[in-house]
Amino acid sequence: MTVSSPLRVAFAGTPQFAVPALQTLLDSRHTVIGVLTQPDRPQGRGRQLAPSPVKQVALQHGVLVAQPQTLRAASARDALAALAPDVMVVVAYGQILPREVLQLPRLGCLNIHASLLPRWRGAAPIQRAILAGDEVTGVTIMQMDEGLDTGGMLAIRTVPIGERATSALLHAQLAALGAQSLLAVLEALATGDLAAQPQPTAGASYAHKLAKSEAHINWEDPAASISRQVRAFNLWPVAQTVFAGEQLRIHDAYARGGTAPAAPTPGTWLGLAPGPEGEVLRVACGTGELHVSQLQRAGRKVVAAREFVNSAGPGTGSFG
Repeated sequence: MTVSSPLRVAFAGTPQFAVPALQTLLDSRHTVIGVLTQPDRPQGRGRQLAPSPVKQVALQHGVLVAQPQTLRAASARDALAALAPDVMVVVAYGQILPREVLQLPRLGCLNIHASLLPRWRGAAPIQRAILAGDEVTGVTIMQMDEGLDTGGMLAIRTVPIGERATSALLHAQLAALGAQSLLAVLEALATGDLAAQPQPTAGASYAHKLAKSEAHINWEDPAASISRQVRAFNLWPVAQTVFAGEQLRIHDAYARGGTAPAAPTPGTWLGLAPGPEGEVLRVACGTGELHVSQLQRAGRKVVAAREFVNSAGPGTGSFG
């Protein structure tokens, strides 16, 4: 493969998922000429304005940072054009890029998307893949167009979704996988050795944004379904139920297919049992059992199943 000259790369991203790709570019022979990220947002109990993870990394490396409210403003586009980027790399930026921006770099705009396109276009591909029971997911690097995650594909990398895989685990895996694939794509694109392949017309699906209401557990559902709910929402908003009249969050759990004795009411505790990483609390579901390992009562820290049961006190034994 012919080696191209170092590229002038503009980067657009906001959350932690985008950091590995930015760091990879900063460590490469290419030059990151500027970073676009979302405006600082209030965070924490004090609701103080805080920079995005991408902004923090960019500033640590002395890279120019811009935080326009919208790229539809001519002033924002003009500032980007003045940087004369060869390519823009976009990773979970949080804004739709207008046509004028997509056409600005000579090599176009590339996006790292956390799904195997065309499945799970949209805002929450990792969580939706877990909720749907997909057995495999991955990242797609695509050449962006004006559609929502509809551009031609430049690279696809896959990872399996195991029965214990959480959104936090896949988030880290896919962020690293996308970053690892990025430099080879840039080199091949710059030398003309790579052409985008159109996405298949079949199998497209949309990953809607998460809503807090989706995190409430219905214990009449099958254990396998509840397990996926826990694993998908373990970053946010965290699966929740009711215990002793208060909200209780379940951070880690997995399904087992056994039939609970005497057909107890779903949500009933069936006692502690050994688990892969310590004791678990067995909970009856519509079918099967949910084995819960980490829980959090309102206003308290996350604890293991044994500590939770010990603190619950006598006469307790169900979730609502």
